[in-house]
Amino acid sequence: MRYPSIVHHGAVTGVTGSCHQLQMDDEHALLIDCGLFQGAETSPEGRAGAGKLAIDFSLDGIKALVATHVHIDHVGRIPYLLAAGFKGPILCSEPSAKLLPIVLEDAFKLGFSRDQKQVERYLKLIEQRIVALPYKQWFTLIDTPQLNAGIRLQRAGHILGSAYVEVDLQYPETGEKKRIVFSGDLGAPHAPILPAPKAPYKADILVIESTYGDRLHEDRRSRRARLEKVLEHALSNQGTVLIPAFSIGRTQELLYELEGIIHRRALKESAKVQSRTSKPNSSKATALDWTNLPIILDSPLASRFTSVYRELDQFWDAEARARLAKGRNPLAFRNLLTGDSHQAHLAMVNRLTQTAQPAIVIAGNGMCSSGRIVNYLKAMLGDERHDVLFVGYQAEGTPGRQIQRFGPRSGYVEFDGQRYDIRAQVHTIGGYSAHADQAGLVRFITGMRKWPSEVRVVHGEPEAKRALGRMLQDKFAERGLQRQLRVVIPI
Repeated sequence: MRYPSIVHHGAVTGVTGSCHQLQMDDEHALLIDCGLFQGAETSPEGRAGAGKLAIDFSLDGIKALVATHVHIDHVGRIPYLLAAGFKGPILCSEPSAKLLPIVLEDAFKLGFSRDQKQVERYLKLIEQRIVALPYKQWFTLIDTPQLNAGIRLQRAGHILGSAYVEVDLQYPETGEKKRIVFSGDLGAPHAPILPAPKAPYKADILVIESTYGDRLHEDRRSRRARLEKVLEHALSNQGTVLIPAFSIGRTQELLYELEGIIHRRALKESAKVQSRTSKPNSSKATALDWTNLPIILDSPLASRFTSVYRELDQFWDAEARARLAKGRNPLAFRNLLTGDSHQAHLAMVNRLTQTAQPAIVIAGNGMCSSGRIVNYLKAMLGDERHDVLFVGYQAEGTPGRQIQRFGPRSGYVEFDGQRYDIRAQVHTIGGYSAHADQAGLVRFITGMRKWPSEVRVVHGEPEAKRALGRMLQDKFAERGLQRQLRVVIPI
């Protein structure tokens, strides 16, 4: 068998369950991610199927696991990996090292046990296994007469701590050298808070995600304007905007953008008031009350992650740090309310359903298959005063995809076996997906000084993968390199 070789244990039939095995030689392998399957990739209900949780591949020779970032579809099967007997380290970036125990604690409670002593033992085990790696520094993984292997993490711009992985392999006996790059999930350019990813210097083999491999995002100004219009509708219609959001990444980006919108609108309204005061005869147009619009973060897990984001502001981009320098708190502003207890959550659902107080609610989970967002949707989908705003990918087979697809047609969705008509307005703003679009993915490759000879396209729906593959072949052909590129779409 010729090495290196790659086996994909997930993210080949869709966008979840990322798990890739790099076989470096007969005795040494590296695992990149070990995530949960979600949506139709597991079951019609959008829940992780029992048959998809078990580790169904051999752990022989797997020396380490690298976690590109802490989203559940990339790390959610780690408890099952440990239960299957994996003894190696869990390598990740320094921010991910702080976030991963929070994610895996939640996963353990949902999948194994809520017994506090068991949870504490499990977390101690996790923390003993985690090895935090600084960005941009090489880490020696294997050093034998037959194989030298090193890895380096580079910022991926997807969520706090996200990384793409460079693996350098040298085979001293033959003199052969290979660099393999695993993209993980790449962030969109000009996304809030985090700097955009920069292309690697080179790659011989690239494993790249393709979530949005067949489409382009709105630019940041356009999507921010659309977000503002949805908020205006909520204010003028005395309704609630429901935003199903994943606890980490999109939630923090949204809070950042909402703080910016409210700050700008409050300044405008203040200027108008001053103008009217200086001109007593001017008309007094009714102003929307942006200053007191409540932004409700109804997710204890998202609140914990937001606290870590605030703690790790040294990893923010220049724009976000400039806001802090001006005394603004983009992730802890006055309008932001949080609810932790289940009782407080139910009280908030009832209050917003029965009153005409406009509000923005961000609640998990992002695909509406479980979590607190479901109670809001059950209570509000049937009322046209309200809006549902999707800002992230909705996997096939999830209630989120059904609402997104059938909402504009006055359709319905089922929760717990009961039908709920959709009369609320339904919006989608793709730019807040936290994933690079087709242009960003292509730029990640064409920005390299040395282009790869093999690109393995994973983590996407079939058409997205094919579209990205075609685009790459066109780009290589423009340079007369079409014969040097092998595009692989694993099945």
